[in-house]
Amino acid sequence: MIAWILVGGRLTATPALATLPRPDVVVAADGGARHAATLKVAVNIWVGDFDSSEGLEIQAPREVHPAAKDETDAELAVRVALNRGATELVFLGAFGGRFDHAAALLLGGIRLARGGLRVTLSSGDEWAWPLLAASPLSLELPPGVTLSVVACSDLRGLSLHGVRWPLRAADIPLGSGWTVSNETTGDTVTASVHQGHALVTALWS
Repeated sequence: MIAWILVGGRLTATPALATLPRPDVVVAADGGARHAATLKVAVNIWVGDFDSSEGLEIQAPREVHPAAKDETDAELAVRVALNRGATELVFLGAFGGRFDHAAALLLGGIRLARGGLRVTLSSGDEWAWPLLAASPLSLELPPGVTLSVVACSDLRGLSLHGVRWPLRAADIPLGSGWTVSNETTGDTVTASVHQGHALVTALWS
């Protein structure tokens, strides 16, 4: 079951968004509800403390939380999606906005993937997918897309194919620039790692 979670970062309408599988449920996290019009979807439930949605009106049931809480609005939206049976989460509006929220969302995406969920994060022109040990990625991307592997821990045995500079069983230190700004060739991009976790990112519109 696919859940789209609309969060409060930037969203650019791009042809790449049309490649996404359509959602079974749409959950808006506070100001992320403004993306529903761009995506041409109806919101099934709108959650948050509603401090960033002033003047925004959509027809959806609200789940209101206090501003003083232990979870971000995005985390509240994830909880709702999981309670409705979601096994795949697509975060839209993931990049831009406040850095702390974006960083927490990206790292949270890794945590959710470690729990067995399929996770995609996108702002239409920027994309990310968690890469975990024993969970290889296979991505269909056109040629000329800037693709990076951002090591979120020390990586052991990173292999990357379908790119201009492939890698085979490479060890990459945390935060290394070695795997930043590669380029897709038009072949299927495959990525795997023996140990550690990372984000595979793409500039794709």
